[in-house]
Amino acid sequence: MISNENRLDSEHASSNHFNLKKTIGLYTKHWIWFVISILFFGVLAYFQIRTTIPKYGATAKIMLLGDNDGTGGANALKELSLFSENEAAEVDDEIQVMTSRTFMKDIVKKLNLNIQYFAAGRVNEYELYKSNPFHVNFILSDSIVDNIDFNFYVDVISATEFNYRVLEDDVPQKMTFGKNISTIYGSLVLMPRDGYQGVYTTTIRVKVTPVMTVATFLNNNVSVSPIAKSSKVLSIYYEDNVLQKAKDVINTVIETYNKTTLEKKNIRSENTVKFIEKRIDSITYDLVNVDNNIVRYKTVNKITDVASEAGQFLASSTLNEQQIDGAKTELRKLNYMTESLGDDSTFAPIPSNLGLGDASISTLSSKYNELLRERDSKLQSAGERNPIVLELNETLKGIKSNLNNNIKNSKQALDIQINSLQNQSTRLSSKIYAVPGQESKLRSIERKQGIKEQIYLFLLEKREEAAITLTATTPNLKIIDDAYSYGEVTMDGKVLYIGALFFGFLIPFGFIYARDLLDTKIHNREDLHNAIKNITILGEVPRLAKSDKKLVERNDRSVLSESFRIIRTNFDFVRRGRSAESYNNVMFVTSTINGEGKSFFSMNMALTLASTNKKVLLIGGDIRNPQIFSTIRDIEGKEESNVGFTEFIADESIQLNNTISEHAVNDIKIDLMFSGKIPPNPAELLMSDRVKELFDTVSSDYDYVIVDTAPSMLVTDTLLISKYAAHTFYITRAGYTEKEILNFTKEIHADEKLNGMMLVVNDVDQSNFGYGAKYGYYGAPKKKGWFRKNKA
Repeated sequence: MISNENRLDSEHASSNHFNLKKTIGLYTKHWIWFVISILFFGVLAYFQIRTTIPKYGATAKIMLLGDNDGTGGANALKELSLFSENEAAEVDDEIQVMTSRTFMKDIVKKLNLNIQYFAAGRVNEYELYKSNPFHVNFILSDSIVDNIDFNFYVDVISATEFNYRVLEDDVPQKMTFGKNISTIYGSLVLMPRDGYQGVYTTTIRVKVTPVMTVATFLNNNVSVSPIAKSSKVLSIYYEDNVLQKAKDVINTVIETYNKTTLEKKNIRSENTVKFIEKRIDSITYDLVNVDNNIVRYKTVNKITDVASEAGQFLASSTLNEQQIDGAKTELRKLNYMTESLGDDSTFAPIPSNLGLGDASISTLSSKYNELLRERDSKLQSAGERNPIVLELNETLKGIKSNLNNNIKNSKQALDIQINSLQNQSTRLSSKIYAVPGQESKLRSIERKQGIKEQIYLFLLEKREEAAITLTATTPNLKIIDDAYSYGEVTMDGKVLYIGALFFGFLIPFGFIYARDLLDTKIHNREDLHNAIKNITILGEVPRLAKSDKKLVERNDRSVLSESFRIIRTNFDFVRRGRSAESYNNVMFVTSTINGEGKSFFSMNMALTLASTNKKVLLIGGDIRNPQIFSTIRDIEGKEESNVGFTEFIADESIQLNNTISEHAVNDIKIDLMFSGKIPPNPAELLMSDRVKELFDTVSSDYDYVIVDTAPSMLVTDTLLISKYAAHTFYITRAGYTEKEILNFTKEIHADEKLNGMMLVVNDVDQSNFGYGAKYGYYGAPKKKGWFRKNKA
């Protein structure tokens, strides 16, 4: 069966899961800060819109052109092996060139952007771009001018004179246009702008900025990007307070880039021509040397045309071999004829149709064979001794002798001819064998000659191409759109107000969120219940304003009185559910630490119980730091004897009725026992038997006995006398009690060191009452706001 005190808390039990309504309520109860923050940022946005100098955006489109059209000196070099790699610039590289600080430095100097002229407007000053009545000339070197950071003020008073001052508050110095003005950097001269006459009524501020500072600004603000991936069409964008200035910057970027690339191409072409000229001179020298080598080689080797002479040598060698073979055949024929003639004693026919080259031998051979036939004929008819036969023998011998002589002579001639032909064959063979080497050597020299001639002719052609390029260099870009304006590009007012609304919500939200996240204190009964779930929470005491009354009154309908009535009702409900054997009407009031409102609660709880016509005794049990006596003294405005609790315990001669006094507080009668003097030994004093005697007596004489005791964690006083009370009001304070120290409360409850512990949350903001809902109290008079008060 559920007890009354558990049933009381079960009605307000909250789970640990996320509570959206509570979270929203955490912020909505501080709605005034959201309103103030939104109004603040809204006002800032309004003034931002009103005071911001408008900016204008300008853009242009260009298309990068490569060197693939065959122009430029690079193409002449690209066909050479040493320069065959692709040197076409990538789009990203060209973008880096156009947005580099060095490139922007040229833009600044061309447009004189480092010198600005400003005139005062209604809210802000505005720049006089190309409308300034004069211009500044420095009589200094460029290296000094480029690093000047200087301001001065000029008031034009006539077409020839002006007032000059360095600081706005300086005494003006009257100057004349065209005269030197001395500054800390050197001399400068102000010259009137061509065509300007009259007086400029507004003070002009001249600002001179270092060139690299302005170049860095342009580098960070001029945007160059391709309109699409891998596209050579680039979009150039820039914003400035002066529309014409934005256009001029973009157009000058394009013009300077185009001029720079043209100069680079011309320089490349000139360098190419110089390089080719040097190479032509070198190749010409090499070509002459090769020609001289060919002449020397042919002269030394006595050749004109190796191929034709080699053919002649082969033909001569073949003919010579044929002649050798013919002579050897003639020789063999002669040897055969010699063998056929035999000796002088024999006569035999010899061949006469051998085709010998010597006609006399053939004639003698024919005659010899003819006479031999005639002899043979006579020999058969006349015999060997026949004079005719003998005469024929002699004749044949003579012919044979002549033949032998002729054959011998022919052999000798043939031997001489063969030797000569063989020697000639040897010479021809050596010449034929030398031909391949000569031809190889000559071809090597001629090959070098051919290569040099080809290079020479190629370089002559490229020299002409590069020379033509110098007079016909094409630009590196094509302008698609000149610089044009998008108009004013300042932030849209709607966007700014939306941002103000966003930050107006964000700042209070972040502050409240951080405060809640870092908060370690309790603020209402819900926080206390989440920290301690098994102890009854009787109620909450509201935070009082300085003008509010600090003690309850009879028939009081204030928030303070109603909160104590609720606590009284809940206490009666809990007490009826308990079965205390003794001291059921004795209630201790304690807390964890000092300053949580024990005495305040004790006094008001006693008044609340006494307002029901009950007999109530309030005892000042905190004998170390008594507060009840000072409170009564402030109310009644008179000093009373402070004989009380400590005197009764320490001095047995003092009677109880001498320590208790009756008081009427706010028309409510209660009895009081003050703490008495602060003893030197509080803990030992509270262990006296007189303490039991005191509580036994007062518990029987009074309907309720409330004891204001010491903090439980700081001293042991309350724990020493806790057995004399059946109920304990344990006070915590919103915004003061740390959640961490509530572990002590849970420990003493778990160890049952205090009887009937009941929790009360003191000093709760009314917006945090209950579980965070601000409903107020039924029937309580409503406070009028400022508007209703003034309306009334």
